Amino acid sequence: MINDKVEIMSNNSETIKSEPVKIERKQIREAVVEIVSDSGEGAQKCGQSLGTISAKMGNGVWTVEIIPAEIRPPARSKAGASGIRVRMGSKKVTNMGDHADMVVALNEQVLYGRIDQNAYKPGTYLLIENKWATDTEETNAAYTESIQKFKALGYIIHEIPMEKECLKHVSDPRKGKNMWVLGLLCNIYDRDLSIAAEQVKAIFSKKSDDIIQSNIDLLHAGYAYANDKLPMHFTIPSKISKEDFVVMNGNEAVSLGVMAAGIEVCSMYPITPATSASHAMAEKMESAGGLIHQAEDEIAAIGFAIGASYAGQTAVTITSGPGIALKTEFIGLAVMAEVPLVIVDVQRGGPSTGLPTKVEQGDLLAVLYGAAGDAPKIVLAPSTIEECFHYIILARKLAESFRTPVFVLTDANLATGVQPFPRPKIKSAWFPDPIDQSKWEEGVKAYDWDPDTGLSKRPIPGQKGGMYTLTGLAHDEESHVAYDPAINQRAAESRSRKLAALHKTLKEPKILGDKSGDLLLVGWGSTRGAIEEAVERACERGAKVSSLHLHFLSPMEPGLKSIFKNFKKVMTVEINYSDTIGNPLITEENRRYAQLAWYLRAQTLTDIDCFSNVYGQPLSPIQILEMLEKKLDLTLTE
Repeated sequence: MINDKVEIMSNNSETIKSEPVKIERKQIREAVVEIVSDSGEGAQKCGQSLGTISAKMGNGVWTVEIIPAEIRPPARSKAGASGIRVRMGSKKVTNMGDHADMVVALNEQVLYGRIDQNAYKPGTYLLIENKWATDTEETNAAYTESIQKFKALGYIIHEIPMEKECLKHVSDPRKGKNMWVLGLLCNIYDRDLSIAAEQVKAIFSKKSDDIIQSNIDLLHAGYAYANDKLPMHFTIPSKISKEDFVVMNGNEAVSLGVMAAGIEVCSMYPITPATSASHAMAEKMESAGGLIHQAEDEIAAIGFAIGASYAGQTAVTITSGPGIALKTEFIGLAVMAEVPLVIVDVQRGGPSTGLPTKVEQGDLLAVLYGAAGDAPKIVLAPSTIEECFHYIILARKLAESFRTPVFVLTDANLATGVQPFPRPKIKSAWFPDPIDQSKWEEGVKAYDWDPDTGLSKRPIPGQKGGMYTLTGLAHDEESHVAYDPAINQRAAESRSRKLAALHKTLKEPKILGDKSGDLLLVGWGSTRGAIEEAVERACERGAKVSSLHLHFLSPMEPGLKSIFKNFKKVMTVEINYSDTIGNPLITEENRRYAQLAWYLRAQTLTDIDCFSNVYGQPLSPIQILEMLEKKLDLTLTE
């Protein structure tokens, strides 16, 4: 095909028009691209932009950030790899994919960690900054040795003078090399250069015109370099939908969901990977009529939120695993006092400070059971970026209807992953009804528990006739401290019965594939895309495997025991720890199961197996396929 005429902007903004260049482009169905660098070199910004440009062109997109645990890890180190993976496809993309097809590395050392994680394959293109070949003697030796190793692994190496090329346009290549790389990738994957330029303007919209122009110059320069110097060029067909789409990550979706739900108070304390939700909210919350309160610590944050909810403004607090641990006593207060509250847990690796920037689904049992005494809560788990938006709206409604805390469990994979989805059409039904300030009905108690559902009407402070004393102590219907054990029994039954009432309204989960077979995979949260892709690929090869994904974890969706009986084996797929039979000292008797497996075994009395790990990485379809090969004794992988 003939490439569009390329316009290269010089430093003085003079437009230089190059001649059309004939480029043979290979059409592909999808591509997985990684940009890896030291921290602070803008790899994530480059990848997010590539993903957004692709989404605007009508491609399916999923991104995964690669973030080191330290803010400033040692430069040029295996542990310091900072970057992003972008999967772009002709169809909807729901997960990070298998091995990368193309990698841009700003130094060679950051690739070793990714190689250890099996991120690449023979035939993967490595485009490597080659300035290290002429650096110090020690660096030069390390670079040369690495290039030889990478070639031996079967990677296709292209050494590129990125810094030298950037110096033609800027004095400090660290400030803009990422936009040069973006231009390079835009050419390789036939991205629309005008959309890319608009994306650069959006990124630097708060900067001066000089800075914006400088970065556009770099974008065009990288594009032109690939046009002239590189032999690999691909086209990924796309289809612009008539439907209006938005592109965002999970934390942004949560923040918009908070405002769409009519929640006017968010109280939180900064913690990775939840913090960016408050950043996204901070720009819009005030204009939407709400406020964000940054408390002095996690305990104060939930205390503030409970106070706001008690006053009638159902609030949200957003945190991660260690924050949940600190909030636990206050969560118990919200359960006991029956104060509606939305709690978002953006899970990360644990325990303690664990793997703060890595993905894990390790908080399920903590939110279900981590409390003093019996403290039932509603627990939801969105599985896509779009669901991160809608489940906040659902959570507020459930919190108010059932007068209880509602957890929304996301994780680092959803929090930072970017995906397009149809622009939500705002509905008035999403917003809460005005606070009822009419006179409290005489004779109705503050906790007038319905004997069947456990539900009771919620008095609001200031409501005439609705006065009561809020207490975290065991209490009776009038909120008087209970000294009679029978009252505590009745109150506990009422709080628990609310979950049973909600359970009655739920539907059986949908099964992907046949309703009977050799194996059923059960997942929750961000693993859905990888599980479903693996199941579809396995079925294409003749396997009798199906999957279902749970969104309600407390109460659990109905009908599971009956569904499980139709399969020879049932197995959960999760990102948390489980023992493996055959490892030292591990037996059927002492084996620790993955968290959903443990929970399902208890709930359904079914012998459920599990596949899980805690490498801090999202699961890929190929990992699940390889597991299926072993479990089903089949040859499935390509």
